[in-house]
Amino acid sequence: MSRAERMAFINWDNDALPISTQAALLGLNRTSLYYQPVPVSAEELAIKHRIDELYTAYPFYGSRKIAVILSQERGPINRKAVQRHMQDMGIAGICPGPNLSKRRAKAGIFPYLLRGVLIDRPNQVFGIDITYIRLHGGWLYMVAVLDWYSRYVVAWELDQTLEMDFVLSTVDRTLNLVKPDIWNSDQGAHFTSLQYIERLQAAQVRISMDGKGRATDNIFIERFWRSLKYEEVYLHDYDSPRQARLSLAAYMDFYNQARPHQALAYCTPAQVYFGRESSDQKTYRDFALPPAI
Repeated sequence: MSRAERMAFINWDNDALPISTQAALLGLNRTSLYYQPVPVSAEELAIKHRIDELYTAYPFYGSRKIAVILSQERGPINRKAVQRHMQDMGIAGICPGPNLSKRRAKAGIFPYLLRGVLIDRPNQVFGIDITYIRLHGGWLYMVAVLDWYSRYVVAWELDQTLEMDFVLSTVDRTLNLVKPDIWNSDQGAHFTSLQYIERLQAAQVRISMDGKGRATDNIFIERFWRSLKYEEVYLHDYDSPRQARLSLAAYMDFYNQARPHQALAYCTPAQVYFGRESSDQKTYRDFALPPAI
């Protein structure tokens, strides 16, 4: 079950079973159950939504360039404020950082395993990432797991916070269905956490992580986010998390089952993932990742 479905089982009036026990039985973080979204100002909301648009169009823009554009559009805005908003949104520009060649290995950081690797079958490589989904009066976060060969979305989930629970439940749901050879992510806090790493290692999945400053390391899921935003999110003004969930669920079905993909010789991701591509369509080619820059 998704996190939202498990949360629906919480009984706040059950005196015999404390909330902490119910949360443990349902695999939920107890403190997250008490979370109440804090209303944000219309100004902050507008800035976050615009940052999302700029980042989706130009993921290589960092806070400095985004602050310049926002200042030109809306008047002076502090770069630190932009950095704070981007941190809240769980995004960061993919431009190189300082002393990249001297970066020390850290616990939870794994090497990138996919440079020049031929991806020639489903369930060979999965990518996971988190993105910001805007609402009329707030926002949500979405995590998705994508099969790189077919572009099929294997699992996804929405949440109102960036707590670990919705990421871990998505990983668990995916691994209960299928175990890829390699699982790729960025080096964000969710994906370097011990809970995340232990799950993948227990499933004997090889862990790969994007190199810092590498624009092409997780390009397939970045392209998926772009399609999702331009074809669904930016065309709607979701009034509530429920409306967003229903609309996004419909889009996910469309994307997987009905949307022809040019890179797949106009097959759908589901056709390629499950091996049901039409015989009258050209065979899609195996592809290799771009060479190192």
